[in-house]
Amino acid sequence: MSSKIRVGVIGTSWWADAMYLPSLKGVDAAEVVACCGRDRERTQAFAARWDIPHVYTNWEHLLEEAPLDAVIITTPNHTHHDMTLRAVEQGLHVLCEKPLGLNYGEARRMTEAAAAHSRVTMTPFTYSFVPMTQRIKGLLEEGYLGQPYHLNFRYFANFARDPGYFWRFDPRYSGSGVLGDIGSHFLYLALWFFGDVTHVMAEVSRIGPRVEQDPAGRPYTPADDVSTLLLTFANGAQGVIQASALAHEPTPWGQAHYFDLHGSGGTLHAWTDWEQVYELKGARHAEVGYQDLEIPELMHNGQKRTDIQQMYKETFRQHGKMTGEFIEAIRTQGSCRPDLAEGARVQRVLDAALLSSTEGRRVAIEEITG
Repeated sequence: MSSKIRVGVIGTSWWADAMYLPSLKGVDAAEVVACCGRDRERTQAFAARWDIPHVYTNWEHLLEEAPLDAVIITTPNHTHHDMTLRAVEQGLHVLCEKPLGLNYGEARRMTEAAAAHSRVTMTPFTYSFVPMTQRIKGLLEEGYLGQPYHLNFRYFANFARDPGYFWRFDPRYSGSGVLGDIGSHFLYLALWFFGDVTHVMAEVSRIGPRVEQDPAGRPYTPADDVSTLLLTFANGAQGVIQASALAHEPTPWGQAHYFDLHGSGGTLHAWTDWEQVYELKGARHAEVGYQDLEIPELMHNGQKRTDIQQMYKETFRQHGKMTGEFIEAIRTQGSCRPDLAEGARVQRVLDAALLSSTEGRRVAIEEITG
């Protein structure tokens, strides 16, 4: 391996442009040497913008020809399985976007292949790296809640209010709609906070209008734009996760997050609109009234910062969270989280939720075998 970790990026979407390249440029140990996109002109512009020397329009050629140590896969969900398998078979470390595949079977095969080749992997559940959820996780590890009783997470966004075609609502390419796209973020947090889920009851629906032909004029059945999951955890706790892409959230970010957690030892409430509001409050079981719980990353010279978006960007670009941790794990021959195994764990619950909604019954996780 060279002195720097040589990285290839497959996918040149706005997300790669906004998240991965700025983050990689802030990691001294990383060198982006190749990128791949379907549109040559767009990919060349992407490469020029980030000073990437090798440009491909065929991902297989990138994996075969580019001098790489690792690859970041930020493409539609239906491509993840084949790309990841090929990459790990060629000895590359892999960061692959969530959800890992179209179903648990794909995610399991990806995980098993990476383990067989002893590759460092990551499934980037972005919101687990931000200061609020990191603080909640720390409080849970300190025993703030005591025995967990239940959690209620709500992810409200507005991007499904536009009825036009979007591949994330085309199950041929996404596997599921809002359930996998934004619901998986909070499902990962629920598993990270409270542990394994044993059973799922779910309602996964499409409520808003949506075109039923893709840009090529081919018909398809649009995927869900709202989902509600009732989870039973192995520790006996319950959880509710609601994800909607139809909610009018009148902020530049267009979304809002709410977290409620209760246990024998206390209560935690957190919410953010990703613009001005970023609040975490708690109460021990014997306290009357909530206490403001400080989030250290939100403080500067004793004052609470108000630019939430800037804080979010700094988390990944300056403090090296997520992408930087992936590169560091490769450099030190260590590990990082969430890895592909945790991504597959989430995918298994997603499959259980889809089965529950289809059959109208409570589904045991062990039924989902892949």
